[in-house]
Amino acid sequence: MAAAEPIPQPDDSLPPTAKSVGAVKSELMHFNGPLRLTSGTGLPEYDLMVETYGQLNPQKTNAILICHALTGNHHAAGYYQDSTERPGWWDEFIGPGKPIDTDQFFVVSLNNLGGCSGSSGPLSINPLTGKAYGPTFPMVTVTDWVNTQAQLADRLGIECWAAVIGGSLGGMQTLEWSIRYPDRLKHAVIIASAPKLSPQNIAFNEVARQCILRDPEFKEGHYLEHQAYPKDGLTQARMLGHITYLSNAGMNTKFGRRTSTQYLDYRLSPEFEVERYLHHQGERFCGRFDANTYLLMTKALDYFDPAAQFQNDLSACVEQAKANFLVLAFSSDWRFSPDRSVELVDALITAGKGVTYACIESDAGHDAFLLPIPRYVNLLSSYLKVVSKDIL
Repeated sequence: MAAAEPIPQPDDSLPPTAKSVGAVKSELMHFNGPLRLTSGTGLPEYDLMVETYGQLNPQKTNAILICHALTGNHHAAGYYQDSTERPGWWDEFIGPGKPIDTDQFFVVSLNNLGGCSGSSGPLSINPLTGKAYGPTFPMVTVTDWVNTQAQLADRLGIECWAAVIGGSLGGMQTLEWSIRYPDRLKHAVIIASAPKLSPQNIAFNEVARQCILRDPEFKEGHYLEHQAYPKDGLTQARMLGHITYLSNAGMNTKFGRRTSTQYLDYRLSPEFEVERYLHHQGERFCGRFDANTYLLMTKALDYFDPAAQFQNDLSACVEQAKANFLVLAFSSDWRFSPDRSVELVDALITAGKGVTYACIESDAGHDAFLLPIPRYVNLLSSYLKVVSKDIL
């Protein structure tokens, strides 16, 4: 078995011509409703926070949609002027000379409905009450996200995406796009994802939700009205989730059993470096994410199962897809294991679809899809060069 590739520094995998998209601005787009949701409820109107990179060509054929994962948002590339925030969450992949080359493509990234980064969600004001939605914001699904993304495409004048790309929960959105709107995308790039969650994954999500729901400061979701916040619960939920995004090999390399002091304290306080790391990640997360949104997003993950409408026959489910597919997995990803990608690939082959598959060696676990691993970068770059030829 080949040795796992070390996680490279960003510059190791990018060509010398690769550059940042530079300073970017977000745009809030308002959509008049009513919007009907999968749950049977709806919204009278809604907003989507959007960023775009590159230029839309006159034919409007060079557009790529980026679908974010569980805790992602619209800020996928570049940086905000006069801000100390880090670059966008996929900055190593989007920009001039990068795999998603903004000299070639017009890239669209948004914060999904129900999010907490500007799009309508629990933190938004309900126009019918004049108060924040909080826990009354309706449940959303991957199908709802894709439907609102289609409305966004209509607003931008994009009839067909050159490609829809997503990792993890973003990959589920990409798959849903290929099934629900088969004539509106030419290529589907699904990374570190699965056609539905395993029972184990649903179990992890439920434990995380219970951490939040049982926090006394949760206040049945009305914490804003009480000037409270379930920080402890959200921190624990993030700590649990973060463990599942890493691999045993990667954690051993990064932390081992190293402690922060020379001698053990023989107390219950964090002593091992991995403990302190998890606490740090949980604390950071609470500063940027909303607890009600976390509950909504994890349930959307759980609900996704497009084959259920086809007697659980995944090949029948993807039969109507017209896109060509690139499916990528990572060897050490146990949350969305390569077997789940192979399951999708087999269904696509059975349905007679064009599909390219690769499993990339890495010890970074599920988080590998965010990292510029050389083989991953090269595969994505090569595939997108083929995509760029389709837009000419």
